Amino acid sequence: MTPILLFDGDCSFCSSSARVLKRMVGKKVDVLAYQHVELGPFGISKIECEAAVQYLDGNKRSSGHEAIADALIASKSIWSLAGLFLKLPVITSAGFLVYEWVSKNRHKLPGGTPACQMPPSKDQA
Repeated sequence: MTPILLFDGDCSFCSSSARVLKRMVGKKVDVLAYQHVELGPFGISKIECEAAVQYLDGNKRSSGHEAIADALIASKSIWSLAGLFLKLPVITSAGFLVYEWVSKNRHKLPGGTPACQMPPSKDQA
């Protein structure tokens, strides 16, 4: 089975980023909007997909920056090196912080719209 990367298809910034990633990984990874996928068989929830991009490959699951790294590694191309770089201990710590900032501010980024804004978390409400 081909690995899958699920992203938020309702977010323009996420959709634009997914198109770039799709060019990078080619046919090695299916890059799909989670809204167009039956999530139940994958054992993943809509809430998880809304919170971060998700990578699924058999029993392997990752989210956020690690999902992007795993998709790049699965491309088995020059981009695999970038994915491996993202997995390095110091880099993955920074990657987590960058991904969190981007996901919280994606509605402010180029291509983002108010529909991209994440709902406030329970501790912010």
